[in-house]
Amino acid sequence: MKNIKNIILDYGNVLFDIDFNRLRQSFIGLGIKEVDAFYGHRAQHALFDAFDKGLIAAQEFRNEIRKAAENDELSDAAIDTAWNSLLIGVRPGHHDLLLELKDRYRTFLLSNNNEIHYTWIMNHLREQFGLEGNSTFFEKDYYSHLMGMRKPDKEIFEHVLNTHGLEPAQTLFVDDSPQHIETARALGLQAHLLGPGDTLAALLARLA
Repeated sequence: MKNIKNIILDYGNVLFDIDFNRLRQSFIGLGIKEVDAFYGHRAQHALFDAFDKGLIAAQEFRNEIRKAAENDELSDAAIDTAWNSLLIGVRPGHHDLLLELKDRYRTFLLSNNNEIHYTWIMNHLREQFGLEGNSTFFEKDYYSHLMGMRKPDKEIFEHVLNTHGLEPAQTLFVDDSPQHIETARALGLQAHLLGPGDTLAALLARLA
């Protein structure tokens, strides 16, 4: 890839499969009405932004889900199971791809995440791959709830760029959310949207 020295990657639906329809059905199952307005890929209730930024803890998040479902009897386990139904697992072959990229570029993970999903993902990596997180694959892995900021806000991009002295024009950013791509491009990054059915390997091959 010409003029690329750094790569910043999103996690969900870039390296790790997620299924928004499964979560939609799970929320319906909890009794949440107007699900599409409550949570979606492009827009969501302010609750989820706050959780992604680590501004509220897991128990407060669960209490807000109970309010949305109008059911105070929902257990923590039922809420966590529904919320985690979004998560599928690491895309086959992508850990090997990340190691190859790390040998050739400065690589970073930039993920909108939250306390409950993060716990599930760390357990998944440990149980399925014997890994203690994603640090093996990146110079630095960033998670929004541990940073107090989230995409698409420009501050989270500027933090990564400034912390590591990255030149935006020499930095490739890949994400599955159009609003995140828009911010990255406004900051001068070479940003590419990974759409449904596409893969990171295929995108990198097209850019080669």
